[in-house]
Amino acid sequence: MRLSIIIPTLEEAATIAATLAALQHLRAEGHEVIVVDGGSGDATLAIAQSLCDRTLTADAGRASQMNAGARHASGDVLLFLHADTLLPTRAAQDIDHAIAHGARWGRFDVTIEGRPWVLKVVACMMNGRSRWTGIATGDQAIFVERNAFAAAGGFPVIPLMEDIAMSKRLKASAGRPACLRTRVTTSGRRFEARGPWRTIFVMWRLRLAYALGADPASLVRHYR
Repeated sequence: MRLSIIIPTLEEAATIAATLAALQHLRAEGHEVIVVDGGSGDATLAIAQSLCDRTLTADAGRASQMNAGARHASGDVLLFLHADTLLPTRAAQDIDHAIAHGARWGRFDVTIEGRPWVLKVVACMMNGRSRWTGIATGDQAIFVERNAFAAAGGFPVIPLMEDIAMSKRLKASAGRPACLRTRVTTSGRRFEARGPWRTIFVMWRLRLAYALGADPASLVRHYR
């Protein structure tokens, strides 16, 4: 199994070097790393170029950027990784094991890094909810067989909740995900910048609104 790790970026000069540095052992093993930028005005692409196999530009928006990366990927399995998220050391082996045992897609458990104690509770709830519902979030590093991704039609090009919408597509076409207990570590920067309790309230409110049929284009204004 060969991975194509696809990382959408936008103004990530402060974080992208650490994310890519943690992937160099996977590149040495023959896996592929693709950075897809959405029009950064900082040094994101300049930093990324020497630390990945390919850099691309696409219309801003994670869905558009990840779909663009998938079109240029050559791996058997696509792994979508946020620019502020670190994979566990054994990520490739764990994915290979899941695929070998019949999974066509999946995600990792997540740890949210940051000072507020409530981030541990948030991560626990995210992991439990995902395991129960079969819905993955982008923070959990979604992986999917290349053919299953194509059959699902890729990420819906919407400005928010593309991970939830894609999970629903994959559940319908490829079955429930493999919910790996090994953990990715993602930054809690948005919780710290906006306040943890306010961020939790906003995210749950947005998810509920989306579940009730709200347009993601209207929700993104509240998110920002």
